[in-house]
Amino acid sequence: MRLVYTPPYTITHEANATALHRVRNIMLAVIFGLISAAVLAQTAPAPLRFSRSVILPNISGKFDHFAFDPAAKRLFVAATGSHSVEVVDLSTGSAIQSIPGLSKPHGLAWVPETSSLYVADGALAELRVYKGSPLALAGTIKLSNDADDMVYNSTLHRLYVGHGGSDPANPARIAVVDTTHFALIANVSVASHPEALDLDEGGQRVFANIAGSNEVAVIDASTDAIAAHWKLTKAADNVPMAYDSEHNLLFVACRKPGMLIAIDASTGNELASAQADAGADDLFYDAVLKRVYVIAGSGVVDVYQVDAQKQLHPLEATHTASGAKTGLFVPSQHALYVGIPADSAHPAEVRIYVTSTAQGNQ
Repeated sequence: MRLVYTPPYTITHEANATALHRVRNIMLAVIFGLISAAVLAQTAPAPLRFSRSVILPNISGKFDHFAFDPAAKRLFVAATGSHSVEVVDLSTGSAIQSIPGLSKPHGLAWVPETSSLYVADGALAELRVYKGSPLALAGTIKLSNDADDMVYNSTLHRLYVGHGGSDPANPARIAVVDTTHFALIANVSVASHPEALDLDEGGQRVFANIAGSNEVAVIDASTDAIAAHWKLTKAADNVPMAYDSEHNLLFVACRKPGMLIAIDASTGNELASAQADAGADDLFYDAVLKRVYVIAGSGVVDVYQVDAQKQLHPLEATHTASGAKTGLFVPSQHALYVGIPADSAHPAEVRIYVTSTAQGNQ
């Protein structure tokens, strides 16, 4: 048998030139992509932009929840550390009234039908209603200690207030208050202290974060009875929440670990999650921009985009100040109000951040 020698394959000059050309094109494409991404990152507006501050020089300590009067453009601020509720005229950017005589104001709600401000006081263990101009105390309802967050159902003219849960003598419940007659009509028992509350579209269901048992309790508003318990599996210590009617999602922020969870509001299934900063205490959904704002006490407002597949995409976060844990998003103003507690160098203030929609209209 004759052996035939076959020389090893060698790259011709032409083939080598073609390969180098391809490599160069790939490298140029990668470099161009990186430059384009950097330019877009620099030119894209931040989700939130600082607009202005309302200085509250006589307030000390931390803030709790806020409420808004759209007709008079008044912002109500629970100044827990100063045992008062501050009334801010947003047209002038100044405080116009301080409501004294409180101990530990937590939840606030403005009911436009009766021009009434409701205040839940955790230390006094009561719900108070204020009316008139200036606002004055018009009535009280006794609750358990740690009366906290509340949500108003404009369809049924009812207010739902979380309270109790510190010990057996003060069981955890959600009070149902008839705002037309200012009367307590029911107390719904829950496993432990209720944190944030929210409603579905139409006010047929009330959602309550029950942090002590890592669950969301669902109340049937027609019967004032618990309709479901949704256990959380991805994280614990669920405090703030917000409902998204377009996607039928319930957004819940947890502290252990810091996480935002998107829950199917029909089944309770956890559909998506994303990391969140520490100490989440307030959470809002922006239906226009399809974004979630989480105010965290570590000094950050986390922002997330919600896509059509109901997934969460973190956007640029906004840094506030340590201890700034509560606020209010007002859709009609395209603004997020954040309470900034006083420190040794700065007075207390309410910072106003505008969304990208408002920035585009300026």
